[in-house]
Amino acid sequence: MLLDQYYLRDDAGIAFTREQASRFAKEVAGDFNPLHDVAAKRFCVPGDLLFSVVLAEKGLHEKMAFRFSGMVTDGVSLFLRSPEPGHCVLVDDNGKEYLHAECSGERSDNGRLVEDLIGKYVEFSGRTFPHILVPLLEKEGVMINPKRPMVIYERMEIALDRLDVPSLDLTFAGADIEVNGKRGEVHLLFDLMAEGDRVGRGEKKMLLSGLMPYDAAAVDALVSDFNAIKGSYDPANPAL
Repeated sequence: MLLDQYYLRDDAGIAFTREQASRFAKEVAGDFNPLHDVAAKRFCVPGDLLFSVVLAEKGLHEKMAFRFSGMVTDGVSLFLRSPEPGHCVLVDDNGKEYLHAECSGERSDNGRLVEDLIGKYVEFSGRTFPHILVPLLEKEGVMINPKRPMVIYERMEIALDRLDVPSLDLTFAGADIEVNGKRGEVHLLFDLMAEGDRVGRGEKKMLLSGLMPYDAAAVDALVSDFNAIKGSYDPANPAL
């Protein structure tokens, strides 16, 4: 994966076209959330792409925490600022913050390691729906609104024991959900592996809203539609 093809970087800042962001979502992350479709009315850049760009620009640290606070649309110029040591923020030219990253510990600029983490993490993240999320919701007797699915990527953290490894892999380590009325909070856990040994761990947190009573037929239809869209996607003609 060459990350440079999915964003623009020059003296004017960092920006994304709809085509770049949509291709990253579908071709790298396997994420077919309609918010990332080129023609989406409420289009937004995937949070995993923002995470990937910050990682590529700032390098990999032993401990990193990312907090997402705004939806980025196409054509918005963003800037990486460091308000204090160990912190960086992704802001627009009005100072609005979209992502806050906190980094500590040793740092590595090993391009292969960074690419490994980006590729393995976003692939895992893209499997959230339906493979992980649907069984969690079914267990709690709730579902997302098929007409307006509101799933917000809020936070991601990683902690590595060491950086002197040749490559990284990622394995799913469990998930849980807390439901409070129409809102839910999902935690996805994962382990970071190197040559069969666990060398780190991480967690992704998502917020759900507009939850409804679980309807098996409606969920089956939602998953079927999702799989049909994913199966019909043609990278040679990605304008969805």
